[in-house]
Amino acid sequence: MGKALQPIDMMTPGQNLESYIQAVSTIPILTAEEEHQLAERLYYQEDLEAARTLVMSHLRFVVHIAKSYSGYGLNQGDLIQEGNVGLMKAVKRFNPEVGVRLVSFAVHWIKAEIHEFILKNWRIVKVATTKAQRKMFFNLRSAKKTLSWFSHKEVESVAEDLGVSPEVVRQMEGRMSSSDMTFDASSDDDDDSAFQAPANYLEDHRYDPAQLLENGNWEEDSNRRLEEAMSVLDDRSRNILVQRWLSDGKSTLHELADEYGVSAERIRQLEKNAMKKIRESMGENQFS
Repeated sequence: MGKALQPIDMMTPGQNLESYIQAVSTIPILTAEEEHQLAERLYYQEDLEAARTLVMSHLRFVVHIAKSYSGYGLNQGDLIQEGNVGLMKAVKRFNPEVGVRLVSFAVHWIKAEIHEFILKNWRIVKVATTKAQRKMFFNLRSAKKTLSWFSHKEVESVAEDLGVSPEVVRQMEGRMSSSDMTFDASSDDDDDSAFQAPANYLEDHRYDPAQLLENGNWEEDSNRRLEEAMSVLDDRSRNILVQRWLSDGKSTLHELADEYGVSAERIRQLEKNAMKKIRESMGENQFS
């Protein structure tokens, strides 16, 4: 084979993308015979050096595929790196006895990794989650030649080509045309533009003023009526309820029995009678 590879790690494009592209373009392309021999060494002998040679000789092909996805606004180096991951997966799974060139087998794996990267990073809110939506996403991106919306005739044509309804095409086009927005204003925004952040105009239903006022009035009224109901009790019954239910350190029946020199059952009866009087006075069953 006699074609030495450059002794550099080319799996990551790095900051200088142009230098990377030029470097991989100088790596020799394998003949069909060379490729088959290397694939057999990897497949039957697990020769890692053969695997490295197969990967390195196809890096230029990954660059070619990654360039076709330049319209998604993502870093070209990241796309190439993801494609390289797909290439390595393909080399690992390549069977030399199938009778096809590695490039034909690897294209699926390279595109699959790039597609996954695009769908994860193109938008914070995912535009495509199901397999059908993913297919729709990439087909529409290919069909959309301009930034303008599809005409009715274009929608009908795309829907027919993809075998879906026009409504599905419109829905995906709307998702693709939307943009992400931060919830809070950016620190770089001035006073004239900061108000546009959703945090400044989205309604917060947790603190409805009318509901807060109603709750406050209800609590105030309940407290007032409870005080009035407690005032009709004798001192012992009132003290038992206070110590059993209204104080921070609540007393047990036995503690109150020791305090008043009676049985715990007697304290329970006094408590029950006091509760009944409270309910009758307040006209509610709040203590049932």
